[in-house]
Amino acid sequence: MTCKVRLEALNIHFGKTHAVKDIGMDFPEHSVTAIIGPSGCGKSTMLRSINRMHDLVPSARVTGRILVDDADIYAREVDPVSIRRRIGMVFQKPNPFPAMSIYDNVVAGHKLNCRLVKGEADEIVETSLKRVALWDEVKDRLKTNAMNLSGGQQQRLCIARTIAVKPEVILMDEPASALDPISTLKIEELIEELKERYTIIIVTHNMQQAARVSDFTAFLYIGELIEFGETKKIFTTPEKKQTEDYITGRFG
Repeated sequence: MTCKVRLEALNIHFGKTHAVKDIGMDFPEHSVTAIIGPSGCGKSTMLRSINRMHDLVPSARVTGRILVDDADIYAREVDPVSIRRRIGMVFQKPNPFPAMSIYDNVVAGHKLNCRLVKGEADEIVETSLKRVALWDEVKDRLKTNAMNLSGGQQQRLCIARTIAVKPEVILMDEPASALDPISTLKIEELIEELKERYTIIIVTHNMQQAARVSDFTAFLYIGELIEFGETKKIFTTPEKKQTEDYITGRFG
């Protein structure tokens, strides 16, 4: 499989805290990679480095390289805003823009970057909402406030907003942890469909979810990559005892 994102000797510090330690791994294109591990082990910290979110944290220092299509996204000449267009982010809690309609939420990213003609915006909204299986539920109330949607609908709207700007990679930080079981199932089904178009990296604390949705799994512990491989192998015949202990619930 073609490698879409590559981490090389990635280290992340916050002041004196060494949060991510010398991680190297490849994320194959058009696949879902789950990052698992106990709370505080560096999962979200690693994920956020892949679209340069730590640039916004004064105490953060990122060393090593993160390559997307073999180009270093931390190179001096690279614009972080352009990286965040290519690499979208979906957070743990649904975060639609509260003062905006459903329609305006979807096209918000485009409005930041360019002017849209009406017909073009309409097409982007319909296409994006259809891809997240939300169009039929909201097509008659596109101009109503996005905060009127249920939690699961809000999260799908946030995914629609992410894919509206046509990213290549989607990062998901525990995207279903705040949702009910039915909404969680819809998000998992959506992830399966989206990987045909995007490379997806998901942080999850839910072992069953990782086993269901991912093609590859990485196990992190105290900032270190303990094991990485095909999900089926990680969950059935892991090479490291630490991995087996975590997956079977003996620790963590």
